Amino acid sequence: MKAPLSEYPRMIMVRDSFMSLNGIWEYAIRKDNSIPETFDGEILVPFSPESPLSLVNRFVAPDDYLIYRKRFTLPPRFNKGHVILHFGAVDQIATVFLNGIPVGFNEGGFLPFEVVLDSALQAENELIVIVKDYSDQSFYSRGKQKIKRGQIWYTAQSGIYMPVWLESVPKDFISSLKITPLYDEAQVEIKVFSKSNLTATILFNGEKYKCPTNKAFLLPVPNFISWHPNNPHLYPFSVLLGEDKVDSYFAMRKVSVAVAKDGHRRIFLNNEVLFQTGLLDQGYFSDTHLTPPSDEALIKDIKLAKDMGFNVLRKHIKIEWERFYYHCDRLGMLVWQDFVNGGEKYRAGVIHLPAVLNLHFKDTNYKLFKRSNAKGRMLFYLEAKNTIEHLYNYPSIILWTVFNEGWGQFDAQKLLAYVKRLDNTRLIDITSGWHDQKIGDFKSWHVYFRKYRHRNDKLKRATILSEFGGFSYKVRGHTFSDTNFGYKKYKDEASFTKAFKNLYEKEIIPSVKKGLAAAIYTQLSDVEDELNGLITYDRQVIKIDVNVVKEINDKLLLE
Repeated sequence: MKAPLSEYPRMIMVRDSFMSLNGIWEYAIRKDNSIPETFDGEILVPFSPESPLSLVNRFVAPDDYLIYRKRFTLPPRFNKGHVILHFGAVDQIATVFLNGIPVGFNEGGFLPFEVVLDSALQAENELIVIVKDYSDQSFYSRGKQKIKRGQIWYTAQSGIYMPVWLESVPKDFISSLKITPLYDEAQVEIKVFSKSNLTATILFNGEKYKCPTNKAFLLPVPNFISWHPNNPHLYPFSVLLGEDKVDSYFAMRKVSVAVAKDGHRRIFLNNEVLFQTGLLDQGYFSDTHLTPPSDEALIKDIKLAKDMGFNVLRKHIKIEWERFYYHCDRLGMLVWQDFVNGGEKYRAGVIHLPAVLNLHFKDTNYKLFKRSNAKGRMLFYLEAKNTIEHLYNYPSIILWTVFNEGWGQFDAQKLLAYVKRLDNTRLIDITSGWHDQKIGDFKSWHVYFRKYRHRNDKLKRATILSEFGGFSYKVRGHTFSDTNFGYKKYKDEASFTKAFKNLYEKEIIPSVKKGLAAAIYTQLSDVEDELNGLITYDRQVIKIDVNVVKEINDKLLLE
């Protein structure tokens, strides 16, 4: 039986060395972190114990330790010099042991990390992972997980929830790549990072280019084909360093905000205005929560959004499995990528009241925004850096959302400058929704409880509707519970469709000529109590005719 999510995970940097460790592991839940003599049972990795497909269906409390064990043997000739263990994500704090030796530690539940196993490897290996997850009871990043789930907050999950895999590299190897398309110069800048002082070789378009490591190399791309949602052209290339080889790709695209011919500030793709019409994508699934149940499930979601005429998915408050971004690159779907929120228990007056009262508070007030913990603030900076470095090479990603609706927000002005230093090639929505600090390229609105009436920003920033809609339609037999959360509720497909069309035709489409630069509808799918998706949580029912939505988006793009 094929293990779940055992496809090669990192298509932006492919080696011929790969061994998936997904599949059956042992697990135990204990009140102390000592390795138990006996385990509680089996768990199907990479699914969290709280999710149905894990085979466990047990809740891990903040005072628990979740302990994993996996025994494995390397295939003959697998070890080329170094063996690296990759974790796609472990929620929230992980300590890794191999054959009784501590080999790795990671804090933060949404980003990958790797462990070099060399000295601890044996012929037969025992891997132990001890996990502590405070969920929303501490300052760590948690996304939309909440122990007391409900409404816009979802079931908390713990432990390993993204693929685990091994690769082997020679003594001198490529540690990472940094790929930056220079659209106007018809070049791509490639940095090959390595601890080795060897010279790398880039293989591109039948030519060989000598490339020094750890320095920028400009690769010419004359007469290039632009990457666009309607023509997602990718350029493959390879990098050699000694005995190491990685295959990768890049795309020629540029994103910017500028004044268009009509006098409004708009989003440009490849120096041409492109209205961004998209869906909020929570990335939750009914049987697996934050983990995609399969590669095919990700492809199905992206293709459905494209069939409906959307050109953007806003990946909301989570970092997705890397294959999601690869599929967006190759299928032609723009991505607005959110950073993941942390902080202590939020104040309702800060995160909920602005939805109806249009309040804005200064985010240097750490106490008000529940950001008093200095370590929590430091970790957010670190995770912002790691998020950008992790996802930098995927051309489909064109925008970073730093803070959403005040959740753990702080020091937006400093963070805007920080993110720009790390990546000046993408757009930044620094405060999506409310608590606007009057900085950045965007005035970013969330509108749910009133009609959208467009008005241009007094500070002359581009105006985007980064969330709106949220219409609820309950499809019986395809819901998580009896709760029906949504901002406006409709009893059947006909009334839901009518309201959806009216929303776009009377509020959104007329606003485009007035200066609206983007509109992100809430949302792609139902999630638990939220029944405001265009498809059900189990992905079994599309709630609205695909052609109806496509016609609306076609009108938007013609405005």
